[in-house]
Amino acid sequence: MTDSELKTLKDNLWHAADVLRAGAHLAANKYGQPILGLIFLRYADILYKQHKAEIEAEYNKSKGTRAEKSIKDISIKYCGFYLPPEAYYTTINDAPDDANKATLVKKAMETIERENEKMDGVLPKEVYGQLVPEEEPELLSNIMRIFMDIPENISVDLFGEIYEFFLGEFALQEGKDGGTFYTPATVVRYMVEVLQPQNGEKKILDPACGSGGMFVQAVRFMHRHNKASDEVMKFRCYGVEKEPDTVKLAKMNLLLNNVRGEIVEANSFYSDPHNAVGNFDYVMANPPFNVDEVVYDKVKDDPRFNIYGVPKNKSKTAKKGSDKKETVPNANYLWISYFASSLNQTGKAALVMANSASDAGGSELEIRKKMIEEGIISQMVTLPSNMFSSVTLPATLWFFDKQKTQDAQKKDKILFIDARSIFTQVDRAHRKFSDEQIKNLGIITRLYNGDTQAFKDLIAEYTAALKAAPETSDDKEVKTKAYWQTQIDWLNERFPDGTYTDVIGLCKAATIEGEDGIRDQDYSLNAGRYVGVVIEDDGMTEDEFKAKILGLNTELTGLSKEAATLEKQIADNLKELFGE
Repeated sequence: MTDSELKTLKDNLWHAADVLRAGAHLAANKYGQPILGLIFLRYADILYKQHKAEIEAEYNKSKGTRAEKSIKDISIKYCGFYLPPEAYYTTINDAPDDANKATLVKKAMETIERENEKMDGVLPKEVYGQLVPEEEPELLSNIMRIFMDIPENISVDLFGEIYEFFLGEFALQEGKDGGTFYTPATVVRYMVEVLQPQNGEKKILDPACGSGGMFVQAVRFMHRHNKASDEVMKFRCYGVEKEPDTVKLAKMNLLLNNVRGEIVEANSFYSDPHNAVGNFDYVMANPPFNVDEVVYDKVKDDPRFNIYGVPKNKSKTAKKGSDKKETVPNANYLWISYFASSLNQTGKAALVMANSASDAGGSELEIRKKMIEEGIISQMVTLPSNMFSSVTLPATLWFFDKQKTQDAQKKDKILFIDARSIFTQVDRAHRKFSDEQIKNLGIITRLYNGDTQAFKDLIAEYTAALKAAPETSDDKEVKTKAYWQTQIDWLNERFPDGTYTDVIGLCKAATIEGEDGIRDQDYSLNAGRYVGVVIEDDGMTEDEFKAKILGLNTELTGLSKEAATLEKQIADNLKELFGE
């Protein structure tokens, strides 16, 4: 399936949400639940059919032997779940278009949960009764038929993309509330591009996992880099999420993308279900910013938070209406400490954080200072504004590398990238990274780490795309020769030797010591303080510049005289009207 065909399919499927809004007896923020449930049911039906021949062959081969396995066990091996016949999407779709369709869907969901312990309580059920209103009992049938357009030869990755597309669209519909469960995919893809997660017996943690997007993108990265499927299956994901409905979204997301892992419903400030300290190869998260009312006494002795120090108010005060217990100023540095302390000796982390945390003072400054001097912070990236549905101001990406603390050459350095001007406009209020912007930003880190071959490979990739691209196209989705040439020029102009170099306005490898170093900047981690600002060359000679300034001064003098004349005229008019 081409990118254009996939986009068309997504747009056509999104029509189901329009149909639902028009007829269902549901609140505006409840549309996502039944739609995502049907996407899961359709996915389960298609994946099971794709493996049905293998499942039946293995069952018949082992039948009657000492190694006999049940259809259920073999299905779980191939699909990750067992789909009983009464849950086949096509069977339910072919049933009469009446109110009983909701009962069939509900029973299908109940049966899947009963036969697959890890799905217990995850799938939507009762909500489908609201999709067969008396005035339009065929509504649910109409929606189900739309999802029949998903081709039965579709890959797991593309099905996952469809689920992710719907998550993103529902997040945009819900605005600020949508941001609590969804991090834009292009931001996550860039985080993964920097982390470069490896397959095998590895563990990744997200203690504020939302709908599980961090896990999905990490596994997709491995697939894109030709990791063997059996090796990818050894990669285990561990999430924590406190909102029950969001936990369900995450569990469906993992299953839809064939990702192995465990999502626990808990509050990460007060619960540690995965024994996090020193236990993970990777940590990725977009935690809620500026959370207050976290009780100081409940976290001060927790090693997840106190290795670098716990944020503390200057005076022991509590907000009006609270239980009067001392609280931390806000939880930003609790999260930051949590991620750093969860890494094993070779661990890496990537997290989204409020810009304000980069310059926070008081006890938070002391925590930041310890982390900088230890050497665990490897990279800071300032994002463009309007990348998130819930936050309009720019956020910052923090990257940790535990191995860096033992690297004498890099321990005292941090790579700063200012990406505020690198984005693709989606609509008036939202932005994203394009595929090439993700690669171009990612290559900065690769070059910084000495991977010059990755730069050559990327130039070769763009050159091949340039040769194959058309000169022009009326389809805005088609990338022309001019587009690919722009990508090549962007890279070559900034890194002409194919090696890392500081680029004013884009990137800077700053040291702790030295003039304008991190210590001189009061341990700020704001990229703008280090990378500088590009001063564009206006092409004028010194004489031309002098003449332009003198001309502007003459113009200003004339305008000032005119203003004085008008001022006197106004004063004279007022005097004439009202006297002295």
